[in-house]
Amino acid sequence: MKRLRMAVIGAGQIAKVTHLPNFREMDQAEVVGICDVNLDAAKALAEQFGIQNFYQDHKKMLSELKPDAVTICVPNKFHCRMTLDALECGCHVLCEKPPAITVREAWQMEEEARKRNLVLSYGFHFRHSEHVALMKEKVRNGEFGTIYHAKAQWHRRRGIPGWGNFTNKEMQGGGPLIDIGAHMLDAALYLLEYPEITYVCATSSDRIGKRGGCSLMGSWNPDCFQVEDGVFGFLRFENGTSLLIETSFAINQKEKDLRNITLYGEKLGASLFPLEVYGEKDGQLTDSTYPFMEMRDWHMDSDKNFVNACLGQEELLVTAAQGTYVQKVIEALYKSADSGRPVIME
Repeated sequence: MKRLRMAVIGAGQIAKVTHLPNFREMDQAEVVGICDVNLDAAKALAEQFGIQNFYQDHKKMLSELKPDAVTICVPNKFHCRMTLDALECGCHVLCEKPPAITVREAWQMEEEARKRNLVLSYGFHFRHSEHVALMKEKVRNGEFGTIYHAKAQWHRRRGIPGWGNFTNKEMQGGGPLIDIGAHMLDAALYLLEYPEITYVCATSSDRIGKRGGCSLMGSWNPDCFQVEDGVFGFLRFENGTSLLIETSFAINQKEKDLRNITLYGEKLGASLFPLEVYGEKDGQLTDSTYPFMEMRDWHMDSDKNFVNACLGQEELLVTAAQGTYVQKVIEALYKSADSGRPVIME
């Protein structure tokens, strides 16, 4: 069996708790090296996961190890440069979400992968959920009829991360929209099948983040809070469909964490988290639930799909072009929120 020789750039939390454990369980993959600007962190994970090689310089690692593929787990600011470096060395790339900070960067990454005929994917693991897969099948089968509206939400009551660079705008490009909101936005746009965007309007807030207060995810410093704590946007598409996106690190709501995607079609409606389908049959209104649906590890499914796609054994679910589309929406939402004016897309 051919094994994919994988290298990992970034020795932070997502590499430690997600990607490295996942790759260790796969017969098709072998992690041959790990790199981090903090050499001690790279060494610690190398020892923990039995990885022979660790580096501080990602270019040196790529040059010496010549891996087949690279997983990139670094702050958003460095996604584009490190992805391009890996692609130029002939490596397939799985980059954590979001693709980049700007749509121009995402487009550069997509074009480089296409030019070199390499796999480029992003860590939008919610796309791999059973909920999304079942709804996608129903959408493609026409069971919803025309979907005319959708909602994508991820709100945390007080979930501003108290670690890492999540409140640093230069490093991350933004707050909850580009972090957690990107997941719901990606899954919703996948279900809507990427219609042409005509109009984007959004507002944002930073009142709670800059004020400080109670925390449920580690304490943050309000004096260093540089991003939004909430974005609330509206998109209109060329086919007449509309989409509401709401996402926040901190908002005064009942729930600790609220995430959902809702679809409204002429024949059916659906809520994905939890999975429920609403319709009518035999002259009666019906609600369908799926209490015995098997719950998989979506991160594992995402990593397996990438590995198998690199080996030519499976179709890639999250493509580079789709990542560029999501980045385009994120950039337009931020532009509207920052300017106070709608964005008319060309």
